[in-house]
Amino acid sequence: MLPAAAAQSCPDIEVVFARGTNEDVGLGVVGGAFVDALRSRTGGREVGAYAVQYPATFDFLQAAAGANDASSHIQHMVTTCPNTRLVLGGYSQGAAVIDVISSVPVPGIGFDSPLPPNASDHIAAIAVFGNPSAKLGLPLTASPTWGGRAIDLCNAGDPICQTDGESVAAHRAYAGGPTSQAADFVAARL
Repeated sequence: MLPAAAAQSCPDIEVVFARGTNEDVGLGVVGGAFVDALRSRTGGREVGAYAVQYPATFDFLQAAAGANDASSHIQHMVTTCPNTRLVLGGYSQGAAVIDVISSVPVPGIGFDSPLPPNASDHIAAIAVFGNPSAKLGLPLTASPTWGGRAIDLCNAGDPICQTDGESVAAHRAYAGGPTSQAADFVAARL
């Protein structure tokens, strides 16, 4: 049996979310809206949130730093809180961070902390918004490992996740309807 202090530090659900480019440190606008929406759909279960720590600047190679941080936190949760259901999420560059940890099983280009094979047993769902990989035809929903557990949302006209997108406003419009849609999807898998 875990000591009371250790048990209290393990929420029922933990969201690991990577913010988008140039968003303030923390979950970001989209991440905050997603976590709030999810909390209202979990039937009173405790939902913790971890904001991935990385620069989130226009130096997109720094996404590897975010992937390392997210992976380290996920591995910590798997070891320390094995009964906590994990939810991964990211917006824009943060979605790319989640792409790296969920799709790259080996170190490379600054990413040196791949998830161990058993991590997928603890990850209930993935929710990404404005994912750059979708523009390349590689949405997480097409992943053999994550497809059924992933929602990869791209607003109509978003130039970050669509080849013909031209609306920067569409890329900035994920808080609200899309975060609620993702929360519904994730809650159904918890």
